[in-house]
Amino acid sequence: MLIAAQNSGGGAGSFVPILMIVLLFGVMYFMMIRPQQRRRREAEQMQSSIGPGDEVVTIGGLYGTVTSVDDETVMLEVAPGVQTRYARPAIARVVTKVPAAETIPDEAEVKE
Repeated sequence: MLIAAQNSGGGAGSFVPILMIVLLFGVMYFMMIRPQQRRRREAEQMQSSIGPGDEVVTIGGLYGTVTSVDDETVMLEVAPGVQTRYARPAIARVVTKVPAAETIPDEAEVKE
C-alpha cells in the first residue's frame, strides 16, 4: 500500500518537464518563427509591388531606378544609359515609390 501511494505522487512530477518543453516550443514559435514569417511576407509583398520609376536598393547596396519589371527579374538604371538586370529577391528595399498614375507608360499605351 505504501508503494502504491509513492508511485501515484511520482507520476505527477513527470508531467512538469513535458509541460516545460511544450512551453519552450511555444515561446520559440512566438519569438522567432512567427516574426520571421511576417518579415518574409512583407519582403515578398514589397518585391511584387515594384514598378518602373521606383528607386530601389539591392542587397549589395547598389542604388538604381527601375526601368522594367519581369516575372523574375528587374532592370535597374544605375547611371545614365547603364542598365543592369537583377533577380527580384535581390531588391532589399524601395527608397522612393512612384505613384501609380506617374509610372512610365508601356509601348502599347504610347501607340494609342
